[in-house]
Amino acid sequence: MTRRYASPRDLLGQEGTRLGPSGWLEIGQGRVDAFADCTGDHQWIHVDVERARQGPFGGTIAHGFLTVSLVPLFMPDLIEIRGFTHAINVGIDRLRFLAPVRVGSRIRAGGEIVAVEERQGAIQLVVRVTVEVEDQDAPGQPAAKPACVLDSLSRFYPAPESTGGPGD
Repeated sequence: MTRRYASPRDLLGQEGTRLGPSGWLEIGQGRVDAFADCTGDHQWIHVDVERARQGPFGGTIAHGFLTVSLVPLFMPDLIEIRGFTHAINVGIDRLRFLAPVRVGSRIRAGGEIVAVEERQGAIQLVVRVTVEVEDQDAPGQPAAKPACVLDSLSRFYPAPESTGGPGD
């Protein structure tokens, strides 16, 4: 279920709030191959299906950075913020890859608001995002280890009360 906030200021004091989870997304070989083409990372463990069958994971796996790059796809399922003129990504902290994402598996994201503060005319939001892999033995349930965990930092510039903004 998406958490909704009418204004970035409404995030103040929301530390500890759980977000999500998002819906599941299947990771197909086509997406992995396209990511390899975009980044130039054609390591066999990602793109050589035949060779990867004999490798440590029994098949191809998604690039870790592909998994991270899907976080913006999941965020609207986790949180909706309105009443801002613009927002920027500040960065990612504490990124850890904990389990591989095998091609053909499904992933989803959940989150927790870990910090909110006013900073340079904006509201800075830190969301700890956990990308889970579906448990192959219990469909619809997450595996014991997530694919990755990261802290996503964003700044939302509140709209003046009378004009609204693109987040409205």
